[in-house]
Amino acid sequence: MVMEALLDIGRFFVNPLLYIALLAAILLGYFRVKKERKLFRTRIVWGWKEFGHLMKDGILYALIFSVLFSVIGLTVSLEWLVALSLVSAAVVISGIYYLASFVYLALGAIGLGWLLAKYGWTIPFGVFDFSGYAVAWNWLLPVALITGAMVFLEGRLVVRRGEEASSPRLQKTSRGGTAVFYKAKRLWLIPLLLVVPGDLLEAYLPYWPQFTIGSTGFSFILFPAVIGFQGKARRTLPAYLYPQLGTRIWMLGLLIMILALFSYLWQPMALAALLAGAIGRMVLSIIALINENKGNHAVAPQTTGVMIVDVLADSPAEKMGLVRGEIIRKVNGLTVTNEAELYEAIQVNAAHCRLEVLDHNKEMRLRQHVIFRHDHYRLGLIVV
Repeated sequence: MVMEALLDIGRFFVNPLLYIALLAAILLGYFRVKKERKLFRTRIVWGWKEFGHLMKDGILYALIFSVLFSVIGLTVSLEWLVALSLVSAAVVISGIYYLASFVYLALGAIGLGWLLAKYGWTIPFGVFDFSGYAVAWNWLLPVALITGAMVFLEGRLVVRRGEEASSPRLQKTSRGGTAVFYKAKRLWLIPLLLVVPGDLLEAYLPYWPQFTIGSTGFSFILFPAVIGFQGKARRTLPAYLYPQLGTRIWMLGLLIMILALFSYLWQPMALAALLAGAIGRMVLSIIALINENKGNHAVAPQTTGVMIVDVLADSPAEKMGLVRGEIIRKVNGLTVTNEAELYEAIQVNAAHCRLEVLDHNKEMRLRQHVIFRHDHYRLGLIVV
């Protein structure tokens, strides 16, 4: 049994989607750092951040979901997993992570399989030819429940990592000035242990670990499910936008699962739940984009001080607790209104830097930190 389990886990590494996701996470970090260096002459966060959190953020949920799906007895067809791999790989390669919510991927996999079967198209894989499948109500319920759980997870990840995934970008305002918006783009890999009917696997892979209940054979597959997220914060600071958006997403995930359960009364409700989930997720994205593209920038030049665009990781500014969107009013007792005045004021005192900062609640607070003369860049601030 132990050997069979090891073989099952080992075949997780056969799916090309795994390597596509790993490469995509590396490229996300690379292009983010490249853009930050171009705009601000420094990277804000370590370039391997996206890769480091690819599986780390969702591994606990992956374990919980795998146990729950197996205990409840949710079985999915191998054909749907093949289609899901194809659709997920295409979206990840495209880089359009607005389309990488799991509800889009799940529904896209259903549509791909149906189209292949309807028009007699075939995708050769060497070991077998994938010709799609007919949509069957009996496996749509497990798909809908798994999708709801994954959308729930997406929302939790956005709440937790949305702000952290946001990188500043410069933008010209309608009056010709320069302001800032934040672009968020993140990919997560969720290794799910799923149960599939064993007949098809037995035909092509006779040594695949299988078990039997009654007269039906089943197999476990460790599947590399992906979740992608993309967003833009312009009118609202990421610290406030993404917890709100993420909460709405995980609530949508719960709604998908609740609607899917009604398929016990009326089978097509599983498909209706998936369609409602896709429409709901699209509405949330559109509303967020519309709201963020109107009104004033949350981060823009101020007459009352110097606004913080971002804080470099492990910098004195981070240790002082400075955050995006706060306004530095005074440095070492001197009023500052632009970047040049800020760094000149820092040089006044070689022993330490004392800041008067206006926070998001428009309340004044004091922060100070030891700093050395001519080392003002070590404060770790990016300002408008």
